[in-house]
Amino acid sequence: MRDSSTGSTARPSRPATLTGPSRRTVLAATAGVTAATAALASGASAYAVESSRHDNKVLRALISRMTLEEKVGQLFVMRVYGHSATAPDQADIDANLKEIGVRTAAELIAKYRVGGIIYFAWAHNTRDPHQIADLSNGIQKASLDQPRGLPVLISTDQEHGIVARVGKPATLFPGAMALGAGGSRTDARTVGRIGGAELHALGIRQDYSPVADVNVNPANPVIGVRSFGAAPDAVAGLVAAEVKGYQASGVAATAKHFPGHGDTAVDSHFGFPVITHSRELWSTLDAVPFRAAIRAGIDSIMTAHIMVPALDPSGDPATLSHPILTGILREELGYDGVVVTDSLGMEGVRQKYGDDRVPVLALKAGVDQLLNPPSLDVAWNAVLNAVRGGELTEARLEESILRVLRLKAKLGLLTSPYISDGGVDRTVGTPAHLVAADRIAERTTTVLVNKEGLLPLSRRRTPKVLVVGADPASPSLSDGPPTTVLAGALTELGFTATALSTGTTPSTTTIARAVAAAKDADAVVVGTYNVTATGSQKTLVEQLVATGVPVVAIAIRNPYDVAQLPSVGACVATYSWTDVELRAAVRVIAGRIDPRGTLPVPVQRADDPAKVLYPIGYGLSY
Repeated sequence: MRDSSTGSTARPSRPATLTGPSRRTVLAATAGVTAATAALASGASAYAVESSRHDNKVLRALISRMTLEEKVGQLFVMRVYGHSATAPDQADIDANLKEIGVRTAAELIAKYRVGGIIYFAWAHNTRDPHQIADLSNGIQKASLDQPRGLPVLISTDQEHGIVARVGKPATLFPGAMALGAGGSRTDARTVGRIGGAELHALGIRQDYSPVADVNVNPANPVIGVRSFGAAPDAVAGLVAAEVKGYQASGVAATAKHFPGHGDTAVDSHFGFPVITHSRELWSTLDAVPFRAAIRAGIDSIMTAHIMVPALDPSGDPATLSHPILTGILREELGYDGVVVTDSLGMEGVRQKYGDDRVPVLALKAGVDQLLNPPSLDVAWNAVLNAVRGGELTEARLEESILRVLRLKAKLGLLTSPYISDGGVDRTVGTPAHLVAADRIAERTTTVLVNKEGLLPLSRRRTPKVLVVGADPASPSLSDGPPTTVLAGALTELGFTATALSTGTTPSTTTIARAVAAAKDADAVVVGTYNVTATGSQKTLVEQLVATGVPVVAIAIRNPYDVAQLPSVGACVATYSWTDVELRAAVRVIAGRIDPRGTLPVPVQRADDPAKVLYPIGYGLSY
């Protein structure tokens, strides 16, 4: 996948029809049915799709006027390259032609009549707020201009922390595990409320967040700090709070990844994980946050490409499992909202069946939205042919389309599909939102080690600070890299700080250079990223400690790093390397604020993983 590095661009002029369409005009264009226009003509002030009791009769009238091809299209949520719906850069046109067979988002909609589009930074969809708003409006116009056109449900993965598709100047909050360290449901709801308001202002109405997985496996390569923690009840409370925040802002939250991806050592992007939990353990661990999300009124739930033999012994991934999605999620848990697959391009769902069978089997299992298939043409035609051949019925498609339309109606898309420049300026990255992010981050930073009161660092005793360590790519289009952010924040607080990037696998030469630089410093701050017992990051830290200069380690991703670093004078966990977390950590290290975060996961001993070094709830203060 490509990395977004193109920067901002001049905004294309907006068609006059996007400046402020009337409610009557938009609904007429959206609905295209006599029942809808008649309702408006009669002066109905509480049109059914805007109420909490959406008028299924009107929505079914929309469905009845669709062609079979349009019905199939409504079930798909697809990626598309480019910053504009009609005039993307040539490189993005080429990528679209290669992967989708169309040039632009507008052509994608015209050909396949997709019901949803997902934004990615690497697809160059999210350069800057006004560009995103223009892209959203362009997508809506392209769809509404079609015969019987319906608004598009635009989605993205804005989890905050290490997964965020919309970067600065939008507000970037701490991620889930950081919020777990803060332990505040109020803060989680604030993240959802503010994050949702900013997405809404950009035309993004479905967020694939929060992660409801309970991360009980420190070796989990795909969830980890994207989870709120390892205690199911605590995770459930934070999930429910964030759901309520997002949905209060008019954005559909999405709890993921059902039935629970927290105990795996395999990344479902690249393999097929197997969860060996018993049915009883699943019910008391993995299911708890999903139940809480459903009680909170969650709008959508995303499936996991994992096998759970205790729930379905067939060997099928949960995404394709009727016993899991219909038997458990629908019937046992009583969920009747939208079910969306995780990306159908991931290996976890492609290993057992071909790309032509996966979307059909997902629909048969109970899915409503088919997300990002590797080949839309293959997937779209597979569903179409399954209906024509009798494997799927139109009634089954209409069941899912009705759920999707109910959601679009609830979100106001059937009456107000467009957004305005003024809304962007009033909402996205405002000073109040940025301050809220800073305050929340300060409540998450966790001090795990503080030998002999090394922290807080003093400008008088340790004025010269060397910052070294790992510099993974920015997870959120923020300032980065981490060593630069940390050094800059220390300098702003009156220290003389120098940054030296040593990477995630420092060489012998790099370690020697860092050790030499440390001898001229009063203290060393080292950012660590997934330290292992035999890795060179551990060697770097040990050789820095051997200089006699005080060493403060900052675990910039997993808090488990502390178990591998017994010799450091202090260790702080930030749970991500976003600017907002790193700068908050510096304020803690410098004593500007007291540390308040506590571990939301246990940290096992490095020499005996069966024993706990630091339990859930552990954290030091000054």
